[in-house]
Amino acid sequence: MIPENISERKEAWKTIVIFLAIVTVLSSLFHYAIVNLYPSRIYIGGLMWVPAIAAIITLKLKKRAISSLNWSWGNWKYIRISYFVPALYGIITYLLIWIFGFGSLANGEVITEWAKELGLMGIGTLNPTSIIIIAIILLGTVEVIRSAATTLGEEIGWRGFFIYELRKVLSFTGVSVFSGVVWATWHWPVIVYYGNNVIVEMASFYVVIISMSFMMTYYTFKSKSLWPAVIFHAVSNVYIQKILPELTIKNEGTEYWLGENGIMFAIVTCVFGIYFWRKAIKEKL
Repeated sequence: MIPENISERKEAWKTIVIFLAIVTVLSSLFHYAIVNLYPSRIYIGGLMWVPAIAAIITLKLKKRAISSLNWSWGNWKYIRISYFVPALYGIITYLLIWIFGFGSLANGEVITEWAKELGLMGIGTLNPTSIIIIAIILLGTVEVIRSAATTLGEEIGWRGFFIYELRKVLSFTGVSVFSGVVWATWHWPVIVYYGNNVIVEMASFYVVIISMSFMMTYYTFKSKSLWPAVIFHAVSNVYIQKILPELTIKNEGTEYWLGENGIMFAIVTCVFGIYFWRKAIKEKL
């Protein structure tokens, strides 16, 4: 509920500005390291904890307790759904890529190479189907837990703190769009550094992140917990970065449709985002 008191709204905006200023300063240090130091990926883990650090500093400056964040686990229903939804949109994305010929389903040789990378070749004689099943089980559990250690840093800041401050001054739609734009912009130096076609990838990435923002904001407010967002973020990263690309062979001239910055992922997540936006409006969230 947006407060009617003007002073409360001004105070909320001051808190938001302080948080974003701290995020900007701290993030710039890691962005510099990512671009200029090697190996650059080491610093990405540190960057992902910047929102949490900024949130904690902001709370201290505002003399508010860290325990005021929604640390409770909440209803298991939202945890389960927060695993299912990003796995579903990732699978749909790659099914469409395979169907429309933007990529091909990996053959036995590619899957065997994947098994070697995962250390599965010592487990008897595995056929490609068995390799895929075991890999998905391992990556979908162990890797999701490992990934959650870094997504937790982002989600303490973005969904645990930031969107609740925005909720004091904006509607659900405003919160989702504003936080999504900030979240996407925060990533741009990494996209520029690692990207191939920066314009296409940045455009697709903004659509993806803003769409995800609608979904994650919905589940955060419904659950009154930051943990569904942590799980959602981790599962999305694992399926779209670690599992589905390994099952896909790139076809020539279709690279812009593939991956987490690809056009197909943007289309699918946009559809999901619209669904959750309409759902939130209907439920007066």
